[in-house]
Amino acid sequence: MSLRLVLASQSVARRALLTAAAVPFDAVAPGVDEEAAKDALRADGLDARALADALAELKALRVSRQAPGDLVLGCDQTLCLDTGGMIDKAVDRGDAKRILTLLSGRAHYLHSAAVIAQGGTAIWRHVERVKMIMRPLSAAFIDTYLDTEWDHCRWCVGCYRIEGPGVQLFARIEGSQFAIQGLPLLPLLDFLRVRGFLPS
Repeated sequence: MSLRLVLASQSVARRALLTAAAVPFDAVAPGVDEEAAKDALRADGLDARALADALAELKALRVSRQAPGDLVLGCDQTLCLDTGGMIDKAVDRGDAKRILTLLSGRAHYLHSAAVIAQGGTAIWRHVERVKMIMRPLSAAFIDTYLDTEWDHCRWCVGCYRIEGPGVQLFARIEGSQFAIQGLPLLPLLDFLRVRGFLPS
């Protein structure tokens, strides 16, 4: 049986990145209660970077135990303010407006983590940090933005799809757009080539 890459995620953005890069994969839902796991890990004192890494590992290991011969890719993202406080996904549109108002005119940091597990053990991991500087946003702009984007950005931490109109929120970005979309893609591709999964 040939080696498979299994994406432990139903994320449209992550699937699109792998498909565009011509990486063969299957996708499955990891079956993880992310909010409960996040609360438990935060109670242990994990910062935003460590939290993204731990959640990605949790997803990869969960699926890897069911498919021990495959390479299983778990991913997660976290956001933190320049002061260190973390930001979660918006619970509703009003919360999205609060988050965008909070981020307006300041820097925040996105951590994009990927872990590959095989046989129930993590064998590779990578976390990228991207500095995101949001331009000052008027209340009217935020309202108009959410009128058009809410159905698309409601699943995105930070309330933006960088590959869509969300790019208009930013003055400057320092780091990989792949990471913002949910996957540190270039390091992943390098690992898959070294592992012999992709041609070199």
